[in-house]
Amino acid sequence: MPTVKVYNMAGEVVGEVELSEAVFGIEPNEQALHATVVNYLANQRQGTQSALTRAEVSGGGKKPYRQKGTGRARQGSTRAPQWTHGGIAFAPKPRSYAYSLNKKLKRLALKSALSAKAAENAVIVVDSLEMTEIKTKAFKNFLNAVGAEGKAMVVTPEVNQNVVMSARNIPGVQTTIATVLSTYEIMNTRKFIVDKAALAKIEEVYA
Repeated sequence: MPTVKVYNMAGEVVGEVELSEAVFGIEPNEQALHATVVNYLANQRQGTQSALTRAEVSGGGKKPYRQKGTGRARQGSTRAPQWTHGGIAFAPKPRSYAYSLNKKLKRLALKSALSAKAAENAVIVVDSLEMTEIKTKAFKNFLNAVGAEGKAMVVTPEVNQNVVMSARNIPGVQTTIATVLSTYEIMNTRKFIVDKAALAKIEEVYA
């Protein structure tokens, strides 16, 4: 089983904890990770692009010239796609790019992401992740003390308003709870900082 150090809020080592082999010790599945990341990005797309078809462009009600005898190709409207100021053929319209993946694949991807972080020694366990007041500077000092400069994900057992408010103005730092983990967001951070109680919840759910 992978073993990591347990820190307190001052950045001091106060013990060790064994990570679950079933959650943090599997061989990362690259296909599952790729599929899940692509799915996440597709679901984020707004899909609001839009252009006008020939039916929607104003004008073009009059036939530009007679059907026969001019020597030119017959035309019925000046708003057909081949005309300047005409409509767009097969114009894009607002649509949803979202699609779903099956639960087994998403679970495998999440465990692969957590295992990859454990293999990189990027999992930091905190004995008790608590803030007595909303203080961004104090939270920044905590991150520096545990060696979590740059992008980091902070996981608490349940919503901790003091932690959320203290971390929200620090670039690259995001907070979440143990029951709401995103594979994409885990892979997009350098350090995975987790409360010891939240770690127990994660292992209970995904082991």
